[in-house]
Amino acid sequence: MRETSAESALEKQPPRNRNPIPMARFALPISEVLVVADCWQAQGDAEAVIHRAIATAAGFVERDLADKGFAEAELAVMLTDDVGIRTLNLNWRGIDKPTNVLSFPALPPTVHNGPDDAPAMLGDIAIAYETTRREADDEQKPFDHHLSHLAVHGFLHLVGYDHESDADAEIMENLEAEILAQLGIPDPYADRERMD
Repeated sequence: MRETSAESALEKQPPRNRNPIPMARFALPISEVLVVADCWQAQGDAEAVIHRAIATAAGFVERDLADKGFAEAELAVMLTDDVGIRTLNLNWRGIDKPTNVLSFPALPPTVHNGPDDAPAMLGDIAIAYETTRREADDEQKPFDHHLSHLAVHGFLHLVGYDHESDADAEIMENLEAEILAQLGIPDPYADRERMD
């Protein structure tokens, strides 16, 4: 099994299983971060921030992943700009404006991973630099805190969480806040209305 920087990030924290039922060790998702926009060069630690956030989130939802047949999983995170994410948003959601993060879940695996199988694909996440920077500045929070939040948010969408209803939004936001607290990041929902 390949070791990722996400695995080394979690070694510094105790793994957390939200469900008390013992289970086989879940392999952390293999995450590949692709920088496709030059504006991300100003954030040299973005890849490490994303790996750490996703590794921490995976520790919280490992039962969810295992229940869906993901013994091993991989995902890709594309760091793009507002032009790139606006194109994705228009093509996939019919919304002609940039957004901070988009998630594209893969189809669920049809068979469980065997010992010789490649990891199942969870899906892809795209994060836009300018929107992320603007939101962090407007909310007066460190950029890496907001980037961590968006990585966690996108990852939870890949796992199946959503915020289409108020009840689902509350579940997802509470989980995000709990994961971010593990990372030492304040609750992003504490002082404002629910994000749409």
